[in-house]
Amino acid sequence: MARKLLTAAAGFMIGMMTMTPSVAGSIGYLGPAGSWTHQACLDLFGPAELVALTRDELFSGYASGTLPQACVPVTTSVVGVTPYLDAVLDLPNATVVGEYPKMLGYSLLARPGTTLKDIQEVFAHPVAFEEVKPWLDREMPAVRRTESASGGAAAKTVAESATLDKASFGPKVGAAVYALDALVDGIEEGPHNVTRWWVLGRNIPAPSGHDKTSLVLSTADDGLNDALRALVQANVQVLTIYERPSKKTLDTHRYLIEVAGHARQEPLATVLKAHPEFRLLGSYPRQ
Repeated sequence: MARKLLTAAAGFMIGMMTMTPSVAGSIGYLGPAGSWTHQACLDLFGPAELVALTRDELFSGYASGTLPQACVPVTTSVVGVTPYLDAVLDLPNATVVGEYPKMLGYSLLARPGTTLKDIQEVFAHPVAFEEVKPWLDREMPAVRRTESASGGAAAKTVAESATLDKASFGPKVGAAVYALDALVDGIEEGPHNVTRWWVLGRNIPAPSGHDKTSLVLSTADDGLNDALRALVQANVQVLTIYERPSKKTLDTHRYLIEVAGHARQEPLATVLKAHPEFRLLGSYPRQ
């Protein structure tokens, strides 16, 4: 797993070479800066073309076409789907052009001059607190724990504090963004979290020889079996299935179904032609 994750960025960039080059500020990510999504984008693209946006700005900009690409965390190994997966599925014309899995590690960030003994309150994303809990229970059991929307938001709160009694857990990039010190690195003794991001673009990459395809199926309960049978009988390998609410009735659902192969290649191409109930989200190099 670790070796696979270390090579994911390189493999992703090979797949992205077929895309149209971006202009400055054309890759949007969920801000503020200093979050794990920021770090994922730095891994994939470097800093020049990135722009931090609010959730509404990100999804409305992509939907309107003013934002060519967007990077969104969609699944994690600790909590399953993220709150942003449904927002992607709600988009009328989303195209997934790449995926990027990354195993997360955490640093304790504080304003310069702060010592461990000074800290009375720590900020972090809820998933980060799960991962650092063993270390935190042992090393700083009495500190107050306050949840933040992201590692970047946590670091920003600490940087804006007027006192030296606050710290945050998050990616080390937050130290550079907010002029903080990393007091301790490598704090992840809890369940090791792998987060997967999707990059949304405009054009599906050409087949790479090792691809994954993401499909959306909206159906009632009694329609799922027939849809899955069509894939299995065509010898399409089903990799994962995520159930999401339809937001209509209790017995209808949206399913994110991910399969091996590329939508332009057999046997998947024939299945998709014969079964228009599957909505194609994207085909991209499998990481």
